[in-house]
Amino acid sequence: MEERGDLYSKRGRRRIPDRFSLARFAYRRRDVSMAEAAHAHEHLERSLRENGMRGQYLADAVLGATDGIVTTFAVVAGAAGAYLSPGIVVIMGFANLLADGFSMSVGNYLGTRSQQEYWREERRRESWEIENLPEAEREEVRRLYRRKGFEGEALERAVETITSDKGRWLEEMMREELGIQEEGVAPITSGLVTFTAFFLAGFLPLGSYVMAFWKPSVAPLAFPLSVEVTAAALFGVGAARRFMTRRSWWRSGLEILAVGGLAAACAFLVGYFLRGLLG
Repeated sequence: MEERGDLYSKRGRRRIPDRFSLARFAYRRRDVSMAEAAHAHEHLERSLRENGMRGQYLADAVLGATDGIVTTFAVVAGAAGAYLSPGIVVIMGFANLLADGFSMSVGNYLGTRSQQEYWREERRRESWEIENLPEAEREEVRRLYRRKGFEGEALERAVETITSDKGRWLEEMMREELGIQEEGVAPITSGLVTFTAFFLAGFLPLGSYVMAFWKPSVAPLAFPLSVEVTAAALFGVGAARRFMTRRSWWRSGLEILAVGGLAAACAFLVGYFLRGLLG
């Protein structure tokens, strides 16, 4: 059933898989012709571009959701340890959602934009050097490929092929000498994805307290309900990391659940002991 899920949607309709799904499916079946299709040039180029953006946005969403749940539930647990009223928990929780979520999304936006600006500046520098110091840059290419094991005529052919086209030459220097590639992710979109995931996931631990605020009879159940919802959400977000790490989904889920539980336990104990000291 796992193999079928790679190539079919939930409704059973066949869909066009991305290159990596197709390659994994071909590997499991040891299907050489299918693996060749996954490595077709047009499929490869489109897949590398689309998967780079999709993978980054997925990483932003998982990171935002994880941080949103953990930090908000830490606030809830600390407030529960201090026996604060549901109204105060709601105020503290929403303050955390907006302030921490905004801070995290802006940080992600600035980080992504800085990476892109660095790439563009380094690209301009390399382009200037190729125009004004062609022999020195050609020697750089020669050294790079000599380290890869090229020698003699094969080395000179490789250098000539690469430096015969300035665009290819520039890309080679960016990738091989500097080890950097263009970030195809929009900084604003990355920030919005992070904030949205943070806010939506971070609201889950607060849901029962919002109910208790409007309906006081729910107050005794607010924290137990928050614990259950948060545990399920943490496990779900952890399991979703499988799409990035390719690890076992249940191990990823338990790992995030353990981290979130530890943070919440620390917050609860801090709230409990501080209440005792101040009370």
